Amino acid sequence: MGICGKNRRLILAATWMTVALVQHHLAWSQPTETPLVLVQEIIESKAPSGRPFVGTVQPHRRVVVGAAIAGRVEKFVAIAGTMIRQGDLLAQLRTDTMEIELKAAQAELELARQALAELVNGARPEEIEEAKAVTDAARAVHEAAQAQLRRLSHLAATGASTAADYEAAQEKARTARAQLHAAEAVLRRIQAGARPEAIAQAKAREDLQQQRVHLLENQLSKHSIRCPFDGIVAVEHTDEGAWLSSGDPVCEIVDLATVEIEVPVPAEVVASLELNTSVRVEFPGFPRLLMTGQIERVIPVGDPRARTYPVVIAVSNRVARGIPELLAGMLARVELPVGPSVNAPVVPKDALVLNGEKRSVFVVESLQNGSPPSGRVREVMVELGVEVGDQIQVKGELHAGQHVVVLGNERLVDGQQVRIGFADDDRTDS
Repeated sequence: MGICGKNRRLILAATWMTVALVQHHLAWSQPTETPLVLVQEIIESKAPSGRPFVGTVQPHRRVVVGAAIAGRVEKFVAIAGTMIRQGDLLAQLRTDTMEIELKAAQAELELARQALAELVNGARPEEIEEAKAVTDAARAVHEAAQAQLRRLSHLAATGASTAADYEAAQEKARTARAQLHAAEAVLRRIQAGARPEAIAQAKAREDLQQQRVHLLENQLSKHSIRCPFDGIVAVEHTDEGAWLSSGDPVCEIVDLATVEIEVPVPAEVVASLELNTSVRVEFPGFPRLLMTGQIERVIPVGDPRARTYPVVIAVSNRVARGIPELLAGMLARVELPVGPSVNAPVVPKDALVLNGEKRSVFVVESLQNGSPPSGRVREVMVELGVEVGDQIQVKGELHAGQHVVVLGNERLVDGQQVRIGFADDDRTDS
């Protein structure tokens, strides 16, 4: 089994650092500045031959952000061409009236909370003491009235009191008893606190007002229109001072961190494809760009006139100086592994030198043993085939067993003398 791509790069990097240390150590003995390069042996591998197809670069995601609520645009910052992060502000609608309504609702909520707290906490100690004092006073009046009634009852029996006086004493005693019962009832009610039903009603009023506040807060948040994902503003649909109705477009956002290349492919070719297969992607307008994509999905609804089906290939994008390398609408050429299997030389992708539309590798010739070994490089023009793991098929004056430069090849020229370090072979069983 071969070494995985990530481990291979780590091994190459470690080997390159070791070779660089050797270069530094031996620099004093070198009569001229001969560059030190890292090489790897060319192998042959059996793999399907490639067939080129043309596609178009599309954003991974594209969305038109709209207004969720009507309002006038107070601030607009979604300028076309600018990169923007998820959650960043795109546009701000005026919120004056909404903020006033929210403050009023929050004040009403506080009133409801205080009313509930008053019921839950019950009477204050001073109120209970006051009720007790009123009850004691009513009891004293009642006892005095009862004593007066008994005295007049005795006098009436001996004829020392009139019937009118006795009846008046009876009425006063009944009144005093009623006042005592009323005072005692008030005291019991104060001591018992609010009824559960009253507390439940107050709690329901508080909850209702809380929901009103939440509703206003939600509506207020909709006045701030924010970016749904990291991306780039592609189109502006409004500006400051404009009136937006609910659903009106604000701007269009595209996600170019990963792009999708949509390639129309005939049905007989689609049937031979496998998802997640790595494929080579080039861009005719940008010959220095050579990227690797993966077959992500096949859309089973095709063009009835051309009898082709869209094959979507995902490619990781890069940003240079704030501008993505791959832009929506770019033409792409994709090499799909759909031809008959052939034995062909394969080289690491790091061996490729891109110079405009030319593709080449540097082969080491006249290898001489030494410490380190040395040799002379020859530039060989190649045509690229399909990808085979972390390597790629090439067509040219190459054969298995030769060594190609995989590190340090950027500034080499044909026929240049080099010192050599050997990378571990990364061979995959064919």
